[in-house]
Amino acid sequence: MLQNVAESSPASSDIRDYLAEQEQKSMLRFLTCGSVDDGKSTLIGRLLYDTRLIFEDQLATLERDSKKHGTTGDEIDFALLVDGLEAEREQGITIDVAYRFFSTPSRKFIVADAPGHEQYTRNMATGASTADLAIVLIDARKGVLPQTRRHSFIASLLGIRHILLAVNKIDLVDHDQAVFDGIVEDYSAFATDLGFASVVPIPVSARYGENVVTRSDRTAWYRGPTMIEHLETVKVDEDKAQRPFRFPVQYVNRPNLDFRGFVGTIASGTVRQGEEVVIAKSGKTARVSRIVTADGDISVAREGQAVTLVLDDEVEVSRGNMLVAPDARPQVADQFAANLVWFDEHALIPGRSYLLRTETDQVGATVTELKYRTNINNFSHEAAKSLEMNEVGVCNISVQSPLVFDKFADDRTTGAFVLIDRITNTTVGAGMILHPLRRAANIHWQALDVNKKARAGLKHQKPAVLWFTGLSGSGKSTIANLLEKKLHASGRHTYILDGDNVRHGLNRDLGFTEEDRVENIRRVAEVARLMADAGLIVLVSFISPFRAERRMARELMSDGEFVEVFVDTPFEECARRDPKGLYARALKGEIANFTGVDSPYEAPENADVHLETAGRAPEEMADELENWLRQRGYC
Repeated sequence: MLQNVAESSPASSDIRDYLAEQEQKSMLRFLTCGSVDDGKSTLIGRLLYDTRLIFEDQLATLERDSKKHGTTGDEIDFALLVDGLEAEREQGITIDVAYRFFSTPSRKFIVADAPGHEQYTRNMATGASTADLAIVLIDARKGVLPQTRRHSFIASLLGIRHILLAVNKIDLVDHDQAVFDGIVEDYSAFATDLGFASVVPIPVSARYGENVVTRSDRTAWYRGPTMIEHLETVKVDEDKAQRPFRFPVQYVNRPNLDFRGFVGTIASGTVRQGEEVVIAKSGKTARVSRIVTADGDISVAREGQAVTLVLDDEVEVSRGNMLVAPDARPQVADQFAANLVWFDEHALIPGRSYLLRTETDQVGATVTELKYRTNINNFSHEAAKSLEMNEVGVCNISVQSPLVFDKFADDRTTGAFVLIDRITNTTVGAGMILHPLRRAANIHWQALDVNKKARAGLKHQKPAVLWFTGLSGSGKSTIANLLEKKLHASGRHTYILDGDNVRHGLNRDLGFTEEDRVENIRRVAEVARLMADAGLIVLVSFISPFRAERRMARELMSDGEFVEVFVDTPFEECARRDPKGLYARALKGEIANFTGVDSPYEAPENADVHLETAGRAPEEMADELENWLRQRGYC
């Protein structure tokens, strides 16, 4: 009874009418970006205030916080409306991405306030990834800055095609048209090649609301739209509903034997009940028998809808796969070229292993080649061996298993990815796929009749890669050599890969920079894998100072095949021994990038075998390792 009364009340009717009205409005997602302290947060606060979208209690809180944290004297500091973090308020900068929703009679908006500080460029890229338009703010007193160029370039990489160039703080340059025109000219000069469909410059004062919602009499020379007028009328020509059907599978829902549905959000296109779809990785086809939603079955689903698709056939589909249109299939490849924005304070190094995560998939990945770095000042291509934090480059990437993707230019959802550090689990880079690499399209694994098991069986042993790691002079090679003698005497088939010896041949072209050290380990790990495939027990004696590379080597091997042996000798003892005189030279500065002196050593956290060498003879430790191998069936 109460429900029926509520549904028939005038208030309920007004709410339904309001919601229906909102549903009919178009949505614009936009981003504010630019250099630090250009006034991005103040601009958003002013937009919300002037469109009367701040509630009385919010306004009261804002007035109180302005007195405590504000930077505008007795006036309201609108930046505090979106600078919600305490750290932001204390420092006067934006750190996180703040999202706000607001609506006018003409349109709905979701705005992302991105941080301007260079340290938080990753957050700006996050905000830009879903935006249709970017408001690039420039302080009229400072003009175009490096961060202005960086944010504009990243916006173009991330598919934003419309720019509102807000020349802010125009009041602080006496509303001078010459200053405004000069900034517009400078910005246009470098943005010409970024592929923007439109760049609309507007002189504004976010603090005083000039040309934000209402036109300013002080800029009578400006004849263009106010900011809100442009935001309400700009035509975003991207229509995902007209693009090919893409449905990344989030998970398989099987609550009982009678129901099996594939859950996800439609990335682009439409799908109808009864239509044929293709499972991207296998190429098999099926028809959509049901489209299930929380409100019941529907006959048609469109871009942006979260649905469960039920197919008419028991085809194999799992998370990371994609249901697609039969006549417009995505790419399926294990190598591709991509633009990459690097976020981490530790440089990107080709050859190092990362986790690559897409909308629904996650695989191991390696940057096989850094083709070039882009200079954000003139957008020239520069040769580089690494990417430092906030740098942008083009690279080739290889993944451990095939991915389903589109070119980023064709679909921003299915063409994007992030790279994750395997050790810290932090996001270190964001990528936009350019195209697949077809280098191995005509190369396939050759089936061989004699396999690893057969080779090892002939030798009466189990293949293994014993990876000795430790500082120079720790005793790795000595222990490995003694162990090989013992194994050889007992009839085992072995081989030692020693760091110094390999650098005389296979790796003679490599130096000792971090980049070369990574490549050094990558090559040796591949050789060790081939030797293990031949059924050998391989003893690898390398400093291998970085955990990421040792993890990469482990992941190349079969389960249980990789044995990390940490030869743990204190730095002081290694320096005292100094069998090759290297520590003395390194401490004098004669050798650069020497591990333990001016290059770090990352000790194993969970080594399979931990040999603490203090007070122990090498023969004793070789015996310990031989017993360890016998107990586990390696020999």
